[in-house]
Order: sequence, then structure tokens, then C-alpha cells
Amino acid sequence: MAAPEQPELDGLEQGLFSHLIELRSRLLKATITVLAVLLALVPFANHLYSELAAPLVARLPQGAHLIATEVASPFVTPLKLAFYCALFICMPMVLYQLWAFVSPGLYKHEKRLARPLLVAALVLFYCGCAFAYFLVLPAAFRFLTAVTPQGVEMMTDITHYLDFVMLMFFAFGLCFEVPVAVVILAAIGLVDVEKLKGARRYAVVGAFAIAAFITPPDITSMIMLAIPMCALYELGIWAVRWLVPAKDPSTSSP
Repeated sequence: MAAPEQPELDGLEQGLFSHLIELRSRLLKATITVLAVLLALVPFANHLYSELAAPLVARLPQGAHLIATEVASPFVTPLKLAFYCALFICMPMVLYQLWAFVSPGLYKHEKRLARPLLVAALVLFYCGCAFAYFLVLPAAFRFLTAVTPQGVEMMTDITHYLDFVMLMFFAFGLCFEVPVAVVILAAIGLVDVEKLKGARRYAVVGAFAIAAFITPPDITSMIMLAIPMCALYELGIWAVRWLVPAKDPSTSSP
């Protein structure tokens, strides 16, 4: 009895092994791409950090500047930023490699939904980061420098500043994924257009609560995040109408 099952078992093992080899190849291509871009950015690491620090430096008092409290920070921190930038630039390539590995196992209707969601998630994340850098961070630093107590000189450590800005980028990038999250919830059947419309008031309250938790403690930054999140929620409702077909009630009736 064991003999007929052996070829089937061998075929299963070979299929799994081939998938693992393909996954390794995809990950290797993505890693090589990131490393190549990182090597190209290393000579410009200090300039990249200067650009990143510009929203804060422009609003520091006369004579104030960023400081390095650790011996290796002037070298390690810009290099870390160069790696973040390389990953940011290469994210389309990384996601493409993952998509190329996963897509053969998806049905046609799943591919139809996954492609625009993947592209939208990437674009919205980039938009969230740009929104944070060009609009929110200048407003937040203007507020923070204005409320600095008299007799206290604001001199931020370069590593702490990088960690803070990267956290803001990641948080705003995720918050801008509201339309993608709404479409996914609708695609798995948890909500529909009518439920989403009825939940508008809760979405607004949730947007302001999340904005108050994420942003620095000034009302301007909170409003600057909450309003786009509310607008993105409406965009998600429109995307559900376009991407997720409405269920026909007659098909579920006996």
C-alpha cells in the first residue's frame, strides 16, 4: 500500500522545494536591489539627513542646532537614513517580487482585486509620508519650538530626531491606508456600502481619536491628519462601489 503513495509524496516534496527555491530567488533579487540602491545613496547620506532635518532646523532659534550625543552617531545615523531611503525607493520592486511569487496561486477575481489594492496601498503610503514631511512636521515643529519654556534651549539629538520622523512617516503612511482597509473589509463580507455610509459618524470620531494619539500635542497637526483620514474614508466607500461587486439578494433566497 505504501508503494503507490510514494510517487505522490515525492511530487509534493518536489513542488514544495521548487516553491522554496523560487521564494529564495525572489527575496534575493529584492535584497540585491535594496543593497545596490543603498550603496548608491551612501555618498549622499549626510545630504539626505540635512534635507530630513530641514523642517526642524528652519524653526530652531538663532544659534540652535542638532547635536550628536553618541560617538558613532554622526556616521551611523545618516547611514541608517540611507538604508531607510533605499528601502523606500525599492519598495515597488520588493512588492513586485512578492506579488510574482504569490499571484500564480490566486484566482482570476482575486487578482483583479489584489492588483489595484497593492498599487493603491503603495501610492497611499508614499502620499502619507510626503504629507507628514511637507505639511505636518513643519507645523508640529513650529508649535514645539514656540512652547519651549524660557531658559530652555531646544537641541535635539540626531538619532532621536531620525527615530521620531521615521515613526511619523510610518504612522501617517498607515493612516493613509484607510481606503485599502475599507475595501478589504468589504471584500471579505464584513461591511457593505450601506453599512459604511451609516458608520460615517463613527469613522469621523475614530479619525480624530487616532490623530490625537499619533500626532504631536498640537491641535493643528491633529486636524491635518484627521481631515485627510475622513476624506480617505469617503474614497474607500467609492472604491468599494467600483471594486467590490454588490451581492444580489435574489441569489441568497431559497
